[in-house]
Amino acid sequence: MHISAVASAFPENYYTQQQILDELASYWSEQSDRLPVLNRFHHRVGVDGRYLALPIGEYRAMARWGQANDVWIRVAERLGERAIRCALQRAGLSSEAISALITVSVTGIASPSLDARLVNIMGLPTNIRRIPIFGLGCVAGAAGLAQAAEYVRAYPDRLAVLLSVELCSLTWQREDLSVANLIASGLFGDGAAAVVVSGSESGHAADGPEIIASQSSFYPGTEDVMGWDISEKGFQIVLSPDVPRVIKENLPRDMDSFLAGHGLKRKDIGSWVLHTGGPKVLQATAEALELPEEACAASWDCLRRVGNLSSTSVLLVLEDVLLNRRPAPGTYGILAAMGPGFCSELVLLRW
Repeated sequence: MHISAVASAFPENYYTQQQILDELASYWSEQSDRLPVLNRFHHRVGVDGRYLALPIGEYRAMARWGQANDVWIRVAERLGERAIRCALQRAGLSSEAISALITVSVTGIASPSLDARLVNIMGLPTNIRRIPIFGLGCVAGAAGLAQAAEYVRAYPDRLAVLLSVELCSLTWQREDLSVANLIASGLFGDGAAAVVVSGSESGHAADGPEIIASQSSFYPGTEDVMGWDISEKGFQIVLSPDVPRVIKENLPRDMDSFLAGHGLKRKDIGSWVLHTGGPKVLQATAEALELPEEACAASWDCLRRVGNLSSTSVLLVLEDVLLNRRPAPGTYGILAAMGPGFCSELVLLRW
């Protein structure tokens, strides 16, 4: 099982952090007591700018969840097609080669699901295995990659595509001035990424790392740490300050157990592809795993350039490492993300 290619796609609308802050400050100007808090959070999240699904001035006109979800469907179709076509092109494959399409998102819903819509738009094989996954949040990029690997493990002569589309700006709650929503408005952005995974007997010369194994870990009783409250207004962020603590208490144990099962230790890992959860999440992860500063450089750079894109983020880091920071052949790597549940997903790679 190998990663053959990774490709990202973004909306046309890119804004600096200051431009987004100015627009939100204008919108919330009547709540002047919250503006210093908004300003402080936006300047502490380590983000220079973000892509948005819509031109920034159009968000004020969205008063209902249905409006936002209609935009999600329209933009997700466009970005999903672009990401998949680019990934296939990088892999030297045609769309007819895809046997399975796994789609992950937590920022919009559709029925028929996004994968079905892309079958029609792209003319994908009508016997393609469609696997839509909703609700895993930030962990879904890693979990989806693990599912794609399991599919080609079962069918080694086939290829699978994982598509993540997250349009986080469409979930901002305009009436919510809680700390969690103020942080979210400064941290999350929009975009998509696709990954082509090839089976060992597919006959395709993969350019990326081998997927050796994966591990899921669920932490009971932590469902209030991260997620969404869903109402007639849409998705309202749940983001507890306990996230760094949960990471520090659980991730080292899970990582060491996972690696030990393959005769490895943390010191044997030469490449780290980590979800860009935000400064506190990245710092907690690095401290928990005792990683040197350079091990998280790709994640910090991704966070700075485009913000946190939920499930898409770890795939953006993977793309950057594959294209610009490729480790030496034979290097072991870890791709890791954590998300609602609370839970973690670890994927062992060999470059």
